[in-house]
Amino acid sequence: MTQAALSVEGLRMRYGSTDVLHGPTFRVQPGEVVALLGPNGAGKTTTVEILEGFRMRSAGRVQVLGADPAHADERWRARVGVMLQSWRDHGKWRVRELLAHQASYYACCARVPWEPDELIDAVGLAGQADQKITTLSGGQRRRMDVALGIVGRPDVLFLDEPTTGFDPQARREFHELVRRLDATILLTTHDLDEAEKLADRIVILNRGRIVADGTPHELARQITGEDRVQWRRGEQRFTRSTRQSTDFVRRLFQQHGEEISELEVHRASLEQTYLALVHEAEDPR
Repeated sequence: MTQAALSVEGLRMRYGSTDVLHGPTFRVQPGEVVALLGPNGAGKTTTVEILEGFRMRSAGRVQVLGADPAHADERWRARVGVMLQSWRDHGKWRVRELLAHQASYYACCARVPWEPDELIDAVGLAGQADQKITTLSGGQRRRMDVALGIVGRPDVLFLDEPTTGFDPQARREFHELVRRLDATILLTTHDLDEAEKLADRIVILNRGRIVADGTPHELARQITGEDRVQWRRGEQRFTRSTRQSTDFVRRLFQQHGEEISELEVHRASLEQTYLALVHEAEDPR
């Protein structure tokens, strides 16, 4: 069995007398994209910071690329990319020179980083390559954050709210870039549409506990059970609930062909599923 790229078992975090994490356990396989969702205060950022090696856990077992992040060395760090929610940037640096400077750190660890101009093009900053970072707009600075996170071509990439401040075009371009990356990715986001588009799997965290883990489709089935198909045939309208909507629609057209009109298939959105799962965890009655 392939070793997991990320493995979390019984993770616990306590601040004073307050427990923030209550034993979440999950694994992320190599090449998998997993979205960690949850309301504010659920423990998402704390979990990610422990996996990044920036925060010491109170208890539990954690491995990233086969090593404990709390004790990993520089070679391990060179294989890990991080995009933080915010950071104190180097405002006087120009975009190209900062990326070239960061890329130079990977020479010691047998890594082949992105070539700066290629990376600048990939994140959509070609027009700002010679600008000082202080002159970038909010969306451009987030693109710079992406570039700094992936400059070393990481094997594992952590993305914490990656598209905050992006306009729709920038968000679409970012999604296309993520799909091209050859990396295992764990991302946190409040954009449920983004999670559904990018993630192979979704883990929902609430009050420090995992309340759901599965593909978007699996989670929707967990709550709604069935799809709803609606259609018109002649003057009559029909509605049918089914677990196999694709097969049902195929049979419907085989039987009635061009008589079918106004066909609609309704599946529960990830947003509906997410809200239902969080509500269920907070009020188990």
